[in-house]
Amino acid sequence: MTPVERLPAALARRIALAAQGFAEPRPATAVGTRQLRRLTERLAVVQIDSVNVLSRSHYLPAFSRLGPYPREVLDALANRRHDLFEYWAHEASFLPVRLHPFLRWRMAAVQQEAWGSMTRVHRERPEYVASLLDRVRRDGPLRAGELQEQRPNRPGSMWNWHAGKAALEYLFFTGELTASCRTAGFERVYDLPERVLPADVLEAPTPPRPDAVRELVRTAARALGVATEADLRDYFRLTPADARTAIAELSDAGELLPVEVVGWGRPAWLDPGARRPRWIRARALLSPFDSLVWERPRVERIFGFRYRLEIYTPEHQRVHGYYVLPFLLGDRLVGRVDLKADRKAGVLRVQAAHAEDGVDRSAVAAELAAELRLMAGWMGLDHVAVGDRGDLWPELSRALAAAA
Repeated sequence: MTPVERLPAALARRIALAAQGFAEPRPATAVGTRQLRRLTERLAVVQIDSVNVLSRSHYLPAFSRLGPYPREVLDALANRRHDLFEYWAHEASFLPVRLHPFLRWRMAAVQQEAWGSMTRVHRERPEYVASLLDRVRRDGPLRAGELQEQRPNRPGSMWNWHAGKAALEYLFFTGELTASCRTAGFERVYDLPERVLPADVLEAPTPPRPDAVRELVRTAARALGVATEADLRDYFRLTPADARTAIAELSDAGELLPVEVVGWGRPAWLDPGARRPRWIRARALLSPFDSLVWERPRVERIFGFRYRLEIYTPEHQRVHGYYVLPFLLGDRLVGRVDLKADRKAGVLRVQAAHAEDGVDRSAVAAELAAELRLMAGWMGLDHVAVGDRGDLWPELSRALAAAA
């Protein structure tokens, strides 16, 4: 029996960062379609979120890894070229179109995989759902807002959908409709897949569910580098039974290598093709929905960084702020900043800045100031302003003033 390799925690951290695209320097030349396509293929899942206090979340992972780039190029990959398609993967996400056949089992299992209002509207009003599909076939792309239906009065609910929106989402979940694009207000536009997605993708055979899940786990392993069962399962939100079977099969085939990571306290698997860099020289602000940090237990295990999203926490109970981005420097998460784009004033506002214990605050502040200025320029904002919350704001203020 081959002995299980024992990986030092620092090496596992570097492997994970390399798999996520942080081992390479940012391009010295203009970023275009080729680099963005390569990055989205590497990550496989780019999560979408509607919060726009700083930026739409799906734009941030490419900036974190590649630096300033034209957002319209990423838009074109999803909305015009359709190299990417939108579906429920980790959450609502953009994915390389090659993965469409491997998610059809989820589309077919809508009654088990979808939730609440979607399945309810189909169960209670199937003729209405069918009529919306017929309308799209006949009249073309459709937004939920065009239906002019009354939203239910459920204050505080994230999923406050009217029946028309729920019906369109049901059809989207089943794959009978897909997203052709997003409006300027970020509303999903629904259309028939044959009018949106490449013919060769739609004509590709649908693999059996076990084969499809195995490919999703294989894809997750490449994106994560080294991962526990929970990490691999979470990437595409797979069931424990599906994930365990796929992991066992991939391990038997030598496509996943069992490893022990010092300090993790649980079995892990290594992608055989994963890079093992000797160092990471990254500098990046990370969206709360970035695939490097979206699974909070993994973040704590790899980086010793306790991270919680406080958007839905009452303001007086927040510890770090509303829209908080971890700051990656080298191979460590060394701080976090609560950011807001004040577009009217042309200011990137740092509403709070916190350092992690034991870091060199002056050095972190200098690097963070440079990254904030880079972000502000990319977003078309004129300057960075720092508020007086958190333990890093004095050093950050001085660093920004010194570079002014």
